[in-house]
Amino acid sequence: MSDPAVVLTAPGVAEALERSADPSVARMMLARVVEAHPELAEAIRGQSLVRDGLIALACASRSLTTALVHDAALVEPLEDPVNFARERNGDEYRALLASDGVADPAALRRWKRREILRIAARDLLGRADLPTVGRELAALAEACLGSALAIADPTVPIAVIGMGKLGGAELNYSSDVDVLFVHEGPTEDAERTARRVLQVMAEPTEDGIVFRTDTDLRPEGRSGALSRTLDGYETWWTRWARTWEFQALLKARPVAGDRVLGAELMARAQPFVWPDVLPPDAVREVRMMKARAERETSRQGLTDRELKRGRGGIRDIEFAVQLLQLVHGRHDPSIRSATTLDALAQLAAAGYVDDRDRAPLCDAYRFLRTVEHRLQLWDEQQTHTLPTADVARLRLAHVLGYRGRAQISAIEQFEADHRRHRAQVRSIHEKLFFGPLLDTLAGRPGPLTEQAAAERLRAFGFLDLAATRAAFNELTRGLTRTSRLMGQLLPVLLEWCSESPDPDLALLQLRRLAEGATRAGNLAKAFREGPGAAERTCRILGSSRMLGDALRRQPEFVATLSENDELGKEKSRERLVEEAIATVQWRVGDVSSRRSGLRRFKRRELLRIASRDLLSFSDLITTGRELSHLAEACLEAALVALGPTVPFAVIGMGRFGGLDLSYGSDLDVIFVYEGDGPAAFNEAERVAAELIAEIGATTAEGQIWTVDAGLRPEGKDGRLARSLGGYCEYWQRWALTWELQALIKARFAAGSADLGARFITAAKPFVYSDDFSDEGVREVRRMKARIERERIPPSDDPQFHLKLGRGSLSDIEFTVQLEQMRHGAAYPELRTPQTMQALDALVLNRLLDASDAGALRESLVFCLATRSYRYLLSGGAQDSLPTAPAEAEKLGRMLGYVHRPNATLRSDYRRVTRRARAVVERVFYGRAT
Repeated sequence: MSDPAVVLTAPGVAEALERSADPSVARMMLARVVEAHPELAEAIRGQSLVRDGLIALACASRSLTTALVHDAALVEPLEDPVNFARERNGDEYRALLASDGVADPAALRRWKRREILRIAARDLLGRADLPTVGRELAALAEACLGSALAIADPTVPIAVIGMGKLGGAELNYSSDVDVLFVHEGPTEDAERTARRVLQVMAEPTEDGIVFRTDTDLRPEGRSGALSRTLDGYETWWTRWARTWEFQALLKARPVAGDRVLGAELMARAQPFVWPDVLPPDAVREVRMMKARAERETSRQGLTDRELKRGRGGIRDIEFAVQLLQLVHGRHDPSIRSATTLDALAQLAAAGYVDDRDRAPLCDAYRFLRTVEHRLQLWDEQQTHTLPTADVARLRLAHVLGYRGRAQISAIEQFEADHRRHRAQVRSIHEKLFFGPLLDTLAGRPGPLTEQAAAERLRAFGFLDLAATRAAFNELTRGLTRTSRLMGQLLPVLLEWCSESPDPDLALLQLRRLAEGATRAGNLAKAFREGPGAAERTCRILGSSRMLGDALRRQPEFVATLSENDELGKEKSRERLVEEAIATVQWRVGDVSSRRSGLRRFKRRELLRIASRDLLSFSDLITTGRELSHLAEACLEAALVALGPTVPFAVIGMGRFGGLDLSYGSDLDVIFVYEGDGPAAFNEAERVAAELIAEIGATTAEGQIWTVDAGLRPEGKDGRLARSLGGYCEYWQRWALTWELQALIKARFAAGSADLGARFITAAKPFVYSDDFSDEGVREVRRMKARIERERIPPSDDPQFHLKLGRGSLSDIEFTVQLEQMRHGAAYPELRTPQTMQALDALVLNRLLDASDAGALRESLVFCLATRSYRYLLSGGAQDSLPTAPAEAEKLGRMLGYVHRPNATLRSDYRRVTRRARAVVERVFYGRAT
């Protein structure tokens, strides 16, 4: 029976129709096929492949179903299950063309329509995945181009080069077939052949076209010749080609015609597509072209509906992949696939893309391209835009496999998936496409040979050539085993190391940082995702062995070095205290574990603070404040662990009290408690002694700080802790002038804030007294003179001493503190432990000339910064400029001196300290200058 109604209600057919994406459309279309071709009724009822294929096509493609109504022969592929199951390549299609006797344009159009129907049915029935569909469509187009060329009957050797999605073997159902023509011999003959090929391929008839064929990617675009010779292409590429043309050649491959000629064109293109040095502007040009396309899509109001050019669309993926290939593929042939999904897999395998980014990009690409296929199949029209009509949106969702549920419709499910994929694509696209590493590598040569590396080391000024060459070679082997990207980045790393204060140290420490496969892999990932981290790592490694060791113990910090926002933030005292307490809280009962944990916390935070300092995210004042707050946090955490049973406070003194702690400073402290009787005293002594050990003891993780309680009453012979009343009595009866002067720096640091505040309040009247006498002034001056005579160690250079030299730190601090003691009773603004604040207050109250304050401030900043950086560079406390020229050069470079660092550093020392000493002579000593 061939009655459509009977066929549609036959067992198996009715159920298949109900399961289909659009049962009503499927019934209507299938009825039309049966009415037009009654002979197909039996096959529809008896052959599941015919039945399911026709129903799937009826729901997904109005144009192909209409073609079936007009030509029953198109159903033949569905009647051959064995061949239907197989993927066909270009050679098989060419053989099929020959066996089917296709020799004219009309026959080629009908043949192509039959094969498109076969591919679409395989796609819709799940017999071919997206990459397979793209390959089959591309292979079909290749065969059709070959047939069209044969019909054109060329009189000169000519080859067709597939470009775009044809070249990438990832064609759409309604893609333009992008091609170039290359020939030998007379250009007129080649032009005639090329025009005839285009006519055969794209001339519209009642049977449609073979494929839309586009030659706009040729030199000069639509204005240029349709075909060029090999020399013609090479001349164009040498003189006039733009970056986008080389980007287009990433997907070029011979697809028809003279294969030898096509292969020769590809060989000649290689040096232009993969140059040893990519032009510096190439990355910018690719980004600008992408931006122009996005602006046009936005102008048309299609940003959210355009699958190809919209934000998070297909082009986001393709452009990211192609830009990575242009930059990295020059020196890595393993990532040159013209097929987007294959190229993504290659980029991930080689370490240029994180696998966590590859997977969502691949998923999104499959999703977006599948949606694109379904859109184009309906009427075999070239479209990339999601429909707005509800009927069309529902049909699309159903054809894609979505079905409505109680809480959410099919359209809502599809659109939610579409939004999710777009968001993921855009986020990853922006990370890959705008990655600073691409700009870093553009304009630079590729990996260095061993000889080139040795020459570069010598040219960059590395001193120990044998050690650094061995380190570079080991680094090359270790990193390139993990990520080929690092092989390309190593020459840049070498340059960045050379720009650090100590290039040899930077390279040697970089090698240690990359030891082992896991470390090397993590380092490669951090450098890939944040090349700013790579340059900054080299700077830090070449500035301090201590920080290099810290970075090696905490390699995850490397990734933070690319985060400007994170590096730009100063951590508050409250946050540091919270983190320090959290570090020790669960280890309270285990002394060794607790101390080690607190030392790791300090090392981690010291690395962060010093990195901010070295990379100019923090100034001198901020660095001193953060170091002081870090010390307070460690003290607070230790006190939590020790659990004092009486009110107990730690008072910061010296640099600690002044909030200008440096990297090598001890913690000058005194301890105060509240309570009466032996029990309270014994508890306070216990806490003080254990706190000194808790902070100062050395473990496998190192020492937190050296705690110095020598400024307490009676010095080292005195009790560690006193009650507040005991301090007041001591100050009243026995305190010497220098002890009161030391209290200028007193500041609450840890423990009982209330007790600490009362201590500071009680101390101020003794420090800032109305009757500060001339004898007090003379005593301060005598103390200063004694320090100058007695305290400079023989190993230090007195001519360039940063702490005790004329016009250096001691001079400035004594001068400011003397003025504070003279005038602090009358001017409350002077009662501050911070030297910079005191200088500002002296100027504000017209007690010090602004120019004098400027001279003191300049020397103070110079000496503090130089002393701190000297500590980082040497790993130990050093109070004078280095006497060894090589060390002085490193210190000078660390401080930012470029031209003759050693000489300039010493010259600046003399200049700022002489100016400051002149002020000290007048203000501190009262001498005329």
